Amino acid sequence: MKLNRARVWIGGVAGGVVWTLWGMLVGIKLNPLYAAMQERGLFLKQPRYPMFVVEWILIIFVMSILLAHLYAWSRATLGAGPRTAVKIGMVVGFCAGVPGNFGQAAWSPIPRLLPLGWMLDL
Repeated sequence: MKLNRARVWIGGVAGGVVWTLWGMLVGIKLNPLYAAMQERGLFLKQPRYPMFVVEWILIIFVMSILLAHLYAWSRATLGAGPRTAVKIGMVVGFCAGVPGNFGQAAWSPIPRLLPLGWMLDL
């Protein structure tokens, strides 16, 4: 089955937009916790990377395009449609977000709401 690469890229870019907006919403909700952790010295007040926000958004778009490819490759066995997209997204998000953030929740001296928010962001 031949992939329609243009549609895959459009889907990936659209996913990047949605994921970026979702991440901003989660970040806004967690902002008071970030400020408290910065004041306690647990988080840096300035990022180590001066272009962090731009780099973060770029990474989100690259991952969204890769996920769109994964969805396109999976259509042959799972079928086309939003149900397949949600399945792929949930599995990848779970695999990417839960282990590391569970470790953060268990071992970091930060409120557990931060790792929970990070898991929900993925």
